[in-house]
Amino acid sequence: MQLHFWVYMLRCSDGSYYVGQTDDLEKRLAEHQDGLHEGYTRRRRPVRLVWSESTGRREEALAFERRIKGWTRAKKEALIIGDWETIKALSEPPHERASTSLSTNEPCKMIPNPRSS
Repeated sequence: MQLHFWVYMLRCSDGSYYVGQTDDLEKRLAEHQDGLHEGYTRRRRPVRLVWSESTGRREEALAFERRIKGWTRAKKEALIIGDWETIKALSEPPHERASTSLSTNEPCKMIPNPRSS
């Protein structure tokens, strides 16, 4: 019997995300819901599973958990919906990303201050 190790993401009642890893996903989710462990999710119940992925080795799950914990909210939300293009784009250094703001593509226009006249 091959063991599976899970990396998972929960959406907490306050809208934040929690990332963890386990070898028994159902049991761990129940522990989060029941508040059995001190920590982040206990104060933010109820929680909802929004993403999970299995791996074949605990070390892989732990490495993936650590990587995701360092991601921005936008990147985590892209992972939840499986938007790999956005994940790829958000993985680039900010100065190398294409601008998504309309105002950065045009020269800055000064608006006169009515009080300075």
